[in-house]
Amino acid sequence: MFLSFLKRKKSNSLYTIAFYNLENLFDTKDDVDTLDDDFTPRGFKKWSKKRYNRKLIKLAKTIAEIGKVSSDRPPVLVGVAEVENDSVIQDLINAQPLQDIDYGFVHYDSPDERGIDTALIYHKPSFKVLHSEPITLLLIEENGIRDTTRDILYVKGELNGEELHVFVNHWPSRRDGDQETGYKRVRAAETLKEFMSRIEKDTLEPNYIVMGDFNDGPFEKSIATLKEDTTLYNPMEKLITEERGSANYKRSWSLFDQILFSHNFFNYEKGTHSFAHANIFDEKFLKELKGKYSGSPYRTYAGRKYIGGYSDHFPVYIQLKYNK
Repeated sequence: MFLSFLKRKKSNSLYTIAFYNLENLFDTKDDVDTLDDDFTPRGFKKWSKKRYNRKLIKLAKTIAEIGKVSSDRPPVLVGVAEVENDSVIQDLINAQPLQDIDYGFVHYDSPDERGIDTALIYHKPSFKVLHSEPITLLLIEENGIRDTTRDILYVKGELNGEELHVFVNHWPSRRDGDQETGYKRVRAAETLKEFMSRIEKDTLEPNYIVMGDFNDGPFEKSIATLKEDTTLYNPMEKLITEERGSANYKRSWSLFDQILFSHNFFNYEKGTHSFAHANIFDEKFLKELKGKYSGSPYRTYAGRKYIGGYSDHFPVYIQLKYNK
């Protein structure tokens, strides 16, 4: 059975689209405008050039492997979260083995106080960027002060000539409690839907890919709000179990990392893409192998302690088949 698996032919018509929360991909420089002091050589995490380069190589290796079991192509789109700036993304796609792949990226600085943003890495030969912009998420606290958080990244492009509307999200965290912060993620869903309604005034049945770390699971209110009165389908609903997810907190699995898409990816017309597969990329090399956290993501830090792993999240991905 193992030999038959090795001989399984990979498809050249499957295109992998992934999302990966990179767990604080900071450079080692101190940005005076953001709260990045922890991730500097003198910060309490003692973030060094050596640790930074080691993390880049590990993340690059992971991205290159996503979807490789069934497709002979590298991921065509990779949404990422928790990147500090343009330079760290450039360093990532310059790291082995990504430097041998013709990748570009789209990124905008967001108002997040920690300076962490989202970005979209794309395979230049397959995906053509037509337009991009950040979508501001305006959140006002009860005290009237604005809560500065990540923008939603919007990229309009063509995959093999078919128009796609891609959104990369990193919705407000649960740091102050999931109930207390839930309204912020609902507002993020509403903001995204308002933008989609603008697209639909000019485009009939647009092809949507909505990915991100939503800080809510597939069945929570914010995701339900996002899906309500839209054509969005969430394949991640079938992946979350008590034994499996994309992140693990206090020995409990969550699947905050998700990729949704519009129903027209269930069509099979020539020259279009159709949904083939969805999964969590939770390969053994990305996991803690022993101890009480065995099976959890092999992360870079646990509190102040440097562990030297990849990320505290597993990537998630879908695959689209190009109908020739």
